[in-house]
Amino acid sequence: MIYWQLLWVYLKIGILGFGGGYAMLSLIQHEVVDKYHWLDLKSFTDIVAISQMTPGPIGINSATYIGYSATGSIWGAVVATIAVCLPSFLMVLVISYCFVKFKTNKFVKAAFAGLRPMTISLIAAAVLLLINKENFIDYKSLIIFVMSFILLWKYNLHPISMICLAGVAGLILYW
Repeated sequence: MIYWQLLWVYLKIGILGFGGGYAMLSLIQHEVVDKYHWLDLKSFTDIVAISQMTPGPIGINSATYIGYSATGSIWGAVVATIAVCLPSFLMVLVISYCFVKFKTNKFVKAAFAGLRPMTISLIAAAVLLLINKENFIDYKSLIIFVMSFILLWKYNLHPISMICLAGVAGLILYW
């Protein structure tokens, strides 16, 4: 039963997850934490952090981790991963064929102009979902957040450097 639920949930996420992994986070959180209770918010946040640090797209990585966590089985990871990838694969296949033919069409251009700001709002919603008492447990976590934001925004540090620096800051501040 849980495998069918995973298949259905991740097919929906794959179909509706416009804007990539970060934009999908609010939908994933709703399904996995709020609706089916496969994970609590803390575990979900941990999986998002691990998914961000491991190679590959965050949406696919999180599907793999969540599928495994929800079922305790490799097959849960396989089902969730394939389900989240399949809609995108099929859509890209069809869209790439059509886009080559219609990319100069004014309706296609207008549709893409509408999709861009919506994608940014989905990413912003994902950020707001992750700002909670599980992630900001004290003033030290707020310091790490602010310093990371400044270093990324002002100095454009590489994300791997930021991950390493945040880990070192965590060791120093929480040891």
